[in-house]
Amino acid sequence: MAEEETELSDQQKKGIAKWFLINAPAGEIQYVAKDLKSVLKDDDVYNEAAAVAFPIYNKSHLIYLKMPGGYGDVLVTSYGELQDNEYLDPKTAQVVIVDHVKQVCKRVRPATDEELPSPYIEEYRYALEAELLKYAAEAYPKGSCAVYCTNGKDVEGPGSDFEFVVVISAARNSPHNFCNGSWRAIWNIEFRDDIQVLELKGKCQVGAHYFEEGNVQLDAKRECSDSTMFQGPDDTATAVVHLIRRHENEYMASLEGSYFDLSDNTFKELRRKLPVTRTLFPWHNTMQFNLKREIAEELRIGELHDIKRA
Repeated sequence: MAEEETELSDQQKKGIAKWFLINAPAGEIQYVAKDLKSVLKDDDVYNEAAAVAFPIYNKSHLIYLKMPGGYGDVLVTSYGELQDNEYLDPKTAQVVIVDHVKQVCKRVRPATDEELPSPYIEEYRYALEAELLKYAAEAYPKGSCAVYCTNGKDVEGPGSDFEFVVVISAARNSPHNFCNGSWRAIWNIEFRDDIQVLELKGKCQVGAHYFEEGNVQLDAKRECSDSTMFQGPDDTATAVVHLIRRHENEYMASLEGSYFDLSDNTFKELRRKLPVTRTLFPWHNTMQFNLKREIAEELRIGELHDIKRA
């Protein structure tokens, strides 16, 4: 007797729904959400799962949204998060209230003095952002970038350390062509005043999903580090963006190189070099294999036929 199927609890359903939403490919969470709604058939369960999953997804994918009032884009990232659903846009000194589930900006307010860095820190942050915008416009024309002060924003002058985080995010979604992709880069920059050195630690992540008559995903990551001299705002900005550009270009070149090697190396490694017999198949003389004869020998058909005649 077959075992009866047990009904999942609401808690289990929420856990499964959250997993699917959080792990949706870049640019596809709304499609996943639509399918989950039709499967769950329970708005309460879905809404509770979505309320948890969407903020995690939006921040991890570094999505950027249009701000009302023509201010431009704002990055949804934990580095700019002030409190629930409020995100600082350092480029415009505006705070955006975000609807995570709908992935839209609801309203904008000016940032307070307490939410912004000191004039000394802002001089360095602004110079780096200006240089970064030039690079991003060239390398990621459909992307967005920002520079956040994550430590020491109240430093008033030389003599103290502080830290910035550079965030670069770009996405190209083309669901009608069955492909979506994203580029995410986070660069932590530590300004060491005591030794007059800047230390950079970066993490680049590339995601792609191709789903025409199949399901192929790419999720590649690379971490790197470097350093440069602590100089004035403009010189520091130029040096930092130069390092970011070099490391990201090297990563892109390595990815392209690996794609060229796919057919010659990677795909060949996926195939068994020899069959289970450990001998090469004799394609030059396939007539030596007679399936009928082998089956007859295996089943002793000839012997049985002789017994029947006798």
